[in-house]
Amino acid sequence: MGTVVDDAASAEFHAFFERHHAELARFAHMLTGEADAADDLAADALLEMWRRWDRVRAADHPVAYARGVVANLARTRIRSAVRERRRITLFWSQREEKTENPDVSAVLDVQGALRRLPFRKRACVVLRHAFDLSEKDTALALGISVGTVKSQTSKGVAELKRLLGTDEAPRRIPATVGRTGGAGGRNR
Repeated sequence: MGTVVDDAASAEFHAFFERHHAELARFAHMLTGEADAADDLAADALLEMWRRWDRVRAADHPVAYARGVVANLARTRIRSAVRERRRITLFWSQREEKTENPDVSAVLDVQGALRRLPFRKRACVVLRHAFDLSEKDTALALGISVGTVKSQTSKGVAELKRLLGTDEAPRRIPATVGRTGGAGGRNR
């Protein structure tokens, strides 16, 4: 008897899907302005509906519930896009800096040492010391807390000192280190 109920629920949901998917996709498109994402958001919302279909189908207005799910998913997508744009803006807004007669061997040593750091430590050290970002801006750029930036930068600098065989880490990592692949290289 359970399969009859399951089949009925499945048929109801299928009918709901067919009737409302296009509308929900249009709604998602209007909220995000992204045609490509609209179908995905509508499908994700309908998947959430299916997971809770027993409760949703008993509701007075299942379509209103579906619109609410689409709106929440769209809000999350928009917030994520805004955070990503802020990170990119912070990273690239730093002005170009020219270094006269850089010490190539020192740059190569620092590049090599940076490549050996785990990604989060490397990113914190580079953003703080090569790009002169504040702890707050570094946290925003990486999507982590200020406390994490402080600890990862401290640990990263200590590890750099050890790797470079010096008691003193470079006060300022030349921005040229990142331009030749060291800071943003493939080792993550």
